[in-house]
Amino acid sequence: MADELAGRPIGERIQIIRERTGKSRPVVAGLVGRSAEWLKSIEKGRLLPPRLDMLVRLAEVLGVKDLAELIGDEPLLSLQRRAAHPVVPAMREAIEDIELLSGTTIPDVNGLGLRAEQAWRLWHSSSQPRADVGAVLPSIIRDGRRAVRILDGDEQRAAYAALASAYGLAESVLYWVADATLLALVVDRCMDAAQQVDSPEVLARAAWVVGNVWRNCGREEDAWSLAQDACSMLEPGLNDDSDSTRALWGACQLHSSITAARLGREGDALRCLDAGMNMSTRLPAGYAEDWTLFGKANAELTGVSVYVDLFKSGSALDYGQRLEVDSLPSLGRRTRLWLEVARASAQRKDWTATLHFLQRATSISEEFMRHHPLSRGLTGELVTVGGRFVDRESRILATRLGVTV
Repeated sequence: MADELAGRPIGERIQIIRERTGKSRPVVAGLVGRSAEWLKSIEKGRLLPPRLDMLVRLAEVLGVKDLAELIGDEPLLSLQRRAAHPVVPAMREAIEDIELLSGTTIPDVNGLGLRAEQAWRLWHSSSQPRADVGAVLPSIIRDGRRAVRILDGDEQRAAYAALASAYGLAESVLYWVADATLLALVVDRCMDAAQQVDSPEVLARAAWVVGNVWRNCGREEDAWSLAQDACSMLEPGLNDDSDSTRALWGACQLHSSITAARLGREGDALRCLDAGMNMSTRLPAGYAEDWTLFGKANAELTGVSVYVDLFKSGSALDYGQRLEVDSLPSLGRRTRLWLEVARASAQRKDWTATLHFLQRATSISEEFMRHHPLSRGLTGELVTVGGRFVDRESRILATRLGVTV
């Protein structure tokens, strides 16, 4: 591979690595929020190389561990990575700091678990979830790390459960805004804490968290296997009294559906989507699992995402039209719905509709849209190819989201 890449420009390197990994141009472009035509223009040298933040995303999608494989000898002076979110330094400190002295105060395990639950509810209800949750989560992580060192027995297991919850939420806060090393540490700690609890439900939640990261960094097959293993682990309890067990099984099926769609495996994607949809009918009306928000509304939202990833924009829009937006139990998920509908509209080259839905998404959570590569990529594409009818408003939106065009 090194010899084959030697002396080649960035675009050709991207194409060679993409073809070596067996990923199609539409799939790779979709995962970084751009069109297949954009990626083709990059590969063929008709456009300048992407900025550093986009190169990092391409490296993750292509499974490249060393960015030098994509860049080669090209200078980095003109490539700038988008600044991280202001909450990242405090989160990093809480996660990475080593405290040798744990003190003598006995931690309140019940209070720790309640604080983690409240942080999850804040994440789902806030229009600026990173800022709001990032203000409270570092102290929960610090207290949780201290609690598992001091306590033992059932109290320690409860502390590990709260810590797994905090790390799972930290993954959501840090995704797209922190470096890959910190994110990898968070998901590793989440799974390690879950394994200490040894509860199928806690392990399934951790698998859902880890799989989300793996799916978006070139480890789609690993993400698929992990989600399916979680489903198998939960299956013995599906007929018990626990709605949460059924919900987590459904959430892992939806996770598998999105992963299969990203891999282009339509049969597996639709089979798992149907399994998740069917499970949602076995839950009480309006039910939403704490972490994953699994329920009927979220299953329908996943249907939109799956069909967009399969490049079936008509089916995606049909799914979106039958979904009542207010039924989604999270401002983030409502924002994601309009973003997915915007993606479907862009696939049909309906740029007026694409702009409209991006604006609707931004009106719900500008923070979400500013930091998600799909929204940033679509907005940049609108400015580039959207045409005269949307040019002015798309540039206004790009400025609002911090997209350089």
